[in-house]
Amino acid sequence: MEAKKNPKLEINRNSSIYFAIGLNLMLLFSWQVLEYKTYEKDDVVIDLLEVESEFEEEIPIVNVNTPPPPPPPVAVQQSIQIIDDVEEIEETVIESTETSQEEAIRDIVEVSDVEVEEVEEEVQVAFAVIENVPVFPGCEGRPKKKMKDCFQQKMQEHVVNNFKYPEAALELGIQGRVSVIFIIDSKGHITGIRSRGPDKILETEAERIIGLLPKMKPGTQRGKPVKVSYAVPIFFKFNEG
Repeated sequence: MEAKKNPKLEINRNSSIYFAIGLNLMLLFSWQVLEYKTYEKDDVVIDLLEVESEFEEEIPIVNVNTPPPPPPPVAVQQSIQIIDDVEEIEETVIESTETSQEEAIRDIVEVSDVEVEEVEEEVQVAFAVIENVPVFPGCEGRPKKKMKDCFQQKMQEHVVNNFKYPEAALELGIQGRVSVIFIIDSKGHITGIRSRGPDKILETEAERIIGLLPKMKPGTQRGKPVKVSYAVPIFFKFNEG
């Protein structure tokens, strides 16, 4: 004989519903725990506020003796008298000082009336290429070919006769060659003396010697007197004993 089961007493019949309800309850509980917030409690200090009534000081009203306002200005009656001008004033007329074109070209100057002044240009020629060299005193009357040799010979004699070794150069042991350049102008005077040497002492002495040259007859180029440049070397040398 088999035993019959009571359907009301079957336990597993609603187990899935119970599981779902339990799961939902656990999820709800977990959500509430996560959402629960706590706050720190601060100590509340309760002070007693005392309010005092302000004392308003009464300011006495003082009457100040102020001066009365000044009286209004008195209206002054002005009388204007119109006088007719008797004297006539002459106006000054300023005339233009500009010259018109007709007045400017009224006086026509002919080309023949213009005088051209010739300006003589001073030419400087080197001694080596001059047509007629300057005439040194004592070389007069010599042929043109020997005039240059005579000039150079007289120049050497002049340097030797006027040579003087500077004492300062001897004490300092200064010696050497000094090149002197000068010009015999169109009137025969010695000008434009320049020198170049080892020391200023020797240059000064060389310029002094050339400055003592006599006046000469000027050199000519194409029949006209011109400036002639000339260079001469002067040697300063002493014997060491």
